[in-house]
Amino acid sequence: MHHTTDNRPALLLAMGPGIADRLLTEHHRTRLAALTRTDPYLVAHELAAPTGPVAAALAEAEVLLTCWGAPPLTADVLDAAPKLRAVVHAAGSVKHHITDACWERGIAVTSAAAANALPVAEYTLAAILFAGKEVLRSAQRYAELRTAPEWLSRTEHTGNYRRTVGIVGASRIGRRVIELLRPFDFEVLLHDPYVDGTEAVALGVERVSLDALCSRSSVVSVHAPQLPETHGMIGAHQLALMPTGATLVNTARGSLVDEPALLAELLSGRLHAVLDVTDPELPPRESPLYDLPNVLLTPHIAGSLGNELYRMADQALDEVERFATGVPFADPVHPLSLDRSA
Repeated sequence: MHHTTDNRPALLLAMGPGIADRLLTEHHRTRLAALTRTDPYLVAHELAAPTGPVAAALAEAEVLLTCWGAPPLTADVLDAAPKLRAVVHAAGSVKHHITDACWERGIAVTSAAAANALPVAEYTLAAILFAGKEVLRSAQRYAELRTAPEWLSRTEHTGNYRRTVGIVGASRIGRRVIELLRPFDFEVLLHDPYVDGTEAVALGVERVSLDALCSRSSVVSVHAPQLPETHGMIGAHQLALMPTGATLVNTARGSLVDEPALLAELLSGRLHAVLDVTDPELPPRESPLYDLPNVLLTPHIAGSLGNELYRMADQALDEVERFATGVPFADPVHPLSLDRSA
């Protein structure tokens, strides 16, 4: 009589309610079932006091596949998961659920931050190109006049030829934006204290101070992480340095910009803004940001939405396959790097 051993790792899905159904197609679930020993339809929303099938699956799990809304992996949770060796996060930041206990126990962590960076960078590229063409102002003016505009007499400051764009933060998203800007006729400035001159040359950008970037750029795009030292880094002083008619693009975190100072500049009409994030995340109903003609306000849509979630799922399952076949993660998360990332 022959005995067969299933060497596939045991895996448990752990994420917020409803997320798995948006993240995973039937193809993803089939692939997951082939790579691991898992019930691809069993999803843990809480791990602090698991019961029934979730408790049993957690006790055996060698891998957790997480996404938005994943419960924190505290020491108590890890005690209930003695076989856990890896966490594969099918989204960006792992700061919300990876704890010091994970690092202390040597658990390997990877995330799909690279996949999530792509749509943010694409949104940013569109915002930069539209800002240079003054699309928002032109559309509003056209709707008001409903006549053929006098293009040549009103557009002397319009266009993207040799425009200067300032990138604040050479994060994963910031670097992708720089890459996407290369085919265009832009001068690209970068402010990032961790990037030296040699690396700036390799990126094809000019490394400058934050003040110099703000004073020289037609568009300033924010891509720094949310850290204590970056809180309000774009303040009244930096905004005042921006040329009249310049545009601030923020797809990072609302707290990086001094919002009262920005509002003052926007209410005066001196600056424009494309804001996918604000502080607070949901502006109060009476906020001028909703109605100002020089502001494009979107509800945090730059990151992965709709079918873009499948890109994150693909990257996560690629990492699960690497783990299952004994290959190192392609995009590991290291504890020291978290001090400088979102």
